[in-house]
Amino acid sequence: MPGISEATMMLQTIAQSGAGMAGAQSIHANVYATQPLAKFGTKEQLETTIPKIIKGEWRTCFGVTEPNTGLDTLRLKTTAARSASGDTYSVSGQKIWITCAQVARKMILLARTTPLEEVKKPSEGLSMFCIDIDKSNPRLELKKIKKMGGRAVDANEVFFDNYEIPANTLIGAEGQGFKIILHGMNAERCLLAGEALGLGYAALEKAAAYAKERVVFWRPIGKNQAIAHPLADAYMNLEAAKLATYYAARLYDRSGKDSSITQHAVGVACNSAKYLAAEAAFKSCERAVMSHGGMGYAVEYDVERYFRECFVPRIAPVSREMILNFISEKVLDLPRSY
Repeated sequence: MPGISEATMMLQTIAQSGAGMAGAQSIHANVYATQPLAKFGTKEQLETTIPKIIKGEWRTCFGVTEPNTGLDTLRLKTTAARSASGDTYSVSGQKIWITCAQVARKMILLARTTPLEEVKKPSEGLSMFCIDIDKSNPRLELKKIKKMGGRAVDANEVFFDNYEIPANTLIGAEGQGFKIILHGMNAERCLLAGEALGLGYAALEKAAAYAKERVVFWRPIGKNQAIAHPLADAYMNLEAAKLATYYAARLYDRSGKDSSITQHAVGVACNSAKYLAAEAAFKSCERAVMSHGGMGYAVEYDVERYFRECFVPRIAPVSREMILNFISEKVLDLPRSY
């Protein structure tokens, strides 16, 4: 499998090609969702799953977010109860904003295997699974969510009602799922940062081209500093965010080989990159729309689509505010605010 640094640049390129977030999100779960499996999966799990994903025969999705817990992952409600024989688990609960679930063959699922009231710390008792998505099973239901942007890919609510899965779908040790899933979460932040960069650059390219072609008062509008300077400023923001993103992705890759690189350092870098890239993309997309004037509101010029899509990396997979909370507490050693 490619490293996260290569995958980040690949997804940036896809988004920048004009495909935007929708194009990149059609495949990005195959990269970040499989990171925990690649690191902690058994030989059998790897041999039966990873090759088919790499070949494009299977798609995968990430089953973490829930409607009633949101970013409070440690208190998620979906449960996986082990049978008396130990051969199966029964999954019950609900997930939301699960991208590509309609077309996925596998889901990397995080569920609680030990009740919250029975563990010493909320991070304990969560387990990770690589499960089949059997759409013919009446105990599994998928419902599409209508979205503002990124409509080329499906987002879903997923309902489990005593959905039975084999015990050998467990990834790593039971109860250690939260530690395992961090590998997927940090990878996801890097990939979303790359996609945001691609979207921002695509928007700027459209804006610069229009500014050279659009003539008002007998001169191209790009001659006006009121048009040129905001675009130049947005470009420099993207370039700075790109450096942060590539650094984070390379640090993530190196952490698997260098024990001196802590998960704390990786988390700080990946969260910072995602925040900076999302903000830079938002600035670029907003200025691209404004540079087009009235035509920025027209579908034919694409920039309205980029603007709708640029909200995704600001919201997901973690909000701007929670990243600021994380940096405040974990880097600056300030009191926790939530």
